[in-house]
Amino acid sequence: MLWKGRRQSDNIEDRRSESGGGFGGGDPFGQGGGFRIPIGRAAGGGGIKGIIILVILFFVLRFLGIDPMQILGDGGPISNGGVTQESSVQNGPQANDEMKQFVATVLAETEDTWTGIFQSQGLTYKDPTLVLFSGAYPGGCGMAQKAMGPFYCPNDQKVYLDTDFFRQLAQQFHASGDFAQAYVIAHEIGHHVQNLTGILGKFNEKRQQVDEVTANKLSVMVELQADCFAGIWAHFTEQKGILEKGDVDEALNAASQIGDDTLQKETQGYVVPDSFNHGTSAQRRHWFQTGYQSGKLSACDTFNNPI
Repeated sequence: MLWKGRRQSDNIEDRRSESGGGFGGGDPFGQGGGFRIPIGRAAGGGGIKGIIILVILFFVLRFLGIDPMQILGDGGPISNGGVTQESSVQNGPQANDEMKQFVATVLAETEDTWTGIFQSQGLTYKDPTLVLFSGAYPGGCGMAQKAMGPFYCPNDQKVYLDTDFFRQLAQQFHASGDFAQAYVIAHEIGHHVQNLTGILGKFNEKRQQVDEVTANKLSVMVELQADCFAGIWAHFTEQKGILEKGDVDEALNAASQIGDDTLQKETQGYVVPDSFNHGTSAQRRHWFQTGYQSGKLSACDTFNNPI
């Protein structure tokens, strides 16, 4: 992706030097909560147990006078196949490091795309804010934590992103490249579009009236539509001539690697379709590609056109 030298969004809150201070707070994925990129949550509550263990470990290390955040960091620059990223810096990140520049540029591109699309429909697009944090940071949907992965909070209309997720995306999920990273951001912005258009509000209202299995199916439709919206953004970004050969393949690969079936096979060795809430790898690829090829909102009706 030819992103350098392009406009950068001012709607960035860099909280990396302020965050990493603890656990707790509300559940950002409860009723009316956040919408995230999945990072390997097993069915049956295994993710909750893991968080409890991390909480206990966190406070034990604190008691012993050890900074857990220094243990988590590698202390040096790494290359994840996309944007070069500095790992934990004790005195906080540089004010305008390359990762921040990249995120701000991708965010600016989403602003330009969705402003134009909304205007064509006689609507006004309200820019969201993207919060960069490290470890943990309090937000409008509870405590944002690294273990949760990137997510969108409709309560404050902000995307929360620990950029160390990009390292995880490349190393754990085998989805490297700057456009794989851009896809993650564009997916979360897709949730913002859903929020502005009332889709998320209707979803949250509906899922309170149905059983868990039905709620999961509705969640899959919402997530796949966000993938389709990310594809629409890629469609118009390509028209600007800033995509490079292989960029779309990077996004499609990322969509595949974080499908519910793929993640469940890797984490527990089997799949539980009734627990899916983001969609299979095939579904995620299909809907990103649908948005990319069509560039039309009308093509992203995942609710009436399931695959």
